[in-house]
Amino acid sequence: MIACFGSIQVERRTAHDVPRIACILNPKARDGLSIKQWERFEPALREAGFEIDLHRTKEPGHAMDIARDLCGDDHELVVAVGGDGTVHEVASGLRSSDRVLGILPIGSGNDYARAHGIPTPKGNKFKDMQDAVDILVNGTDRRVGAIRVEGPPAPDHPSKAAPIPRTCNGDPETDGNLVRWSFLESDGGVTSVVNRMKDEGQFKRIRGQMKYTLLAIKAIIKWKKESGTIAIDGGEEEPIDLSGLFCMSMCQTFGGGYRVAPGAKPTQGHASLVTAWGLSKSQMLRLMGPLEKGKHIGMWGVAMRDASRIEFGHSSGAPMFINVDGEAVITTPATMQFHDDQLTVRGAASIPNE
Repeated sequence: MIACFGSIQVERRTAHDVPRIACILNPKARDGLSIKQWERFEPALREAGFEIDLHRTKEPGHAMDIARDLCGDDHELVVAVGGDGTVHEVASGLRSSDRVLGILPIGSGNDYARAHGIPTPKGNKFKDMQDAVDILVNGTDRRVGAIRVEGPPAPDHPSKAAPIPRTCNGDPETDGNLVRWSFLESDGGVTSVVNRMKDEGQFKRIRGQMKYTLLAIKAIIKWKKESGTIAIDGGEEEPIDLSGLFCMSMCQTFGGGYRVAPGAKPTQGHASLVTAWGLSKSQMLRLMGPLEKGKHIGMWGVAMRDASRIEFGHSSGAPMFINVDGEAVITTPATMQFHDDQLTVRGAASIPNE
């Protein structure tokens, strides 16, 4: 039976097939618009036959704790309702369990949902979100890997408190370090500045890819040359000029749809490393257009390769921030290690690059 809620049509389940799902809502996602969108999708989910347990997050990291506590329950799905930050926290809480992650992508970036073939908002419009509900009902479950990131925690910031350890992430190899798991991507350099600016509320009224584009332009213009070191898959440590691009990714896009790692997919069984060292500000700005379309590999030394372990150091100025799924939570020196078979995600029958 098909039911209709506004522009959302969903397949109604029969009385004997009523699954329980837990939905973890970030009320601050998409600069506070997530609550209005949830009010639209909740009745559609109930009409589809779901029994819903709703949990609202209260602070950064809270979704990890909620998701971890739900691992022992009998919910068919634990659904992250928000953007990539919310997905990151819920996925972290569910990691290494047999719980299935579902996604209702109502944040600003929504790149992890995009990687699993889940439709995402277009600007401020949510007209095409019917399929996102359908995927929660009848989607395909896939087992995927993740990147373990370890390094000193980011310090307190006026707009965001320093992150604290969570038991779901495991213990660090070095005392005092923080461990986080990246399901989308981990990056540093100019892009790490972008997310600090986002945390500060810059361009707050602008959403989606346009926000990240404006933040990136401003970050590039203000960028001051810094140097560091990198060792890839146990190789020798090499000096690098951090003016450019550094990303260890599980998916093709981040930053609201920029195809930074073209061809990458969450089921590929390894991470993809994208690098570009020593670029001028002009080159970085001119790279943004090709980067959006995934046409940047080979330009000015931009390279992409498979990778399992990265050791990343910083040799000039203050330690550099490392983003984990869009959040600047770790600083250098940092290690990034790919681990397969970490999480089950419900997505579309066909996903990009599969």
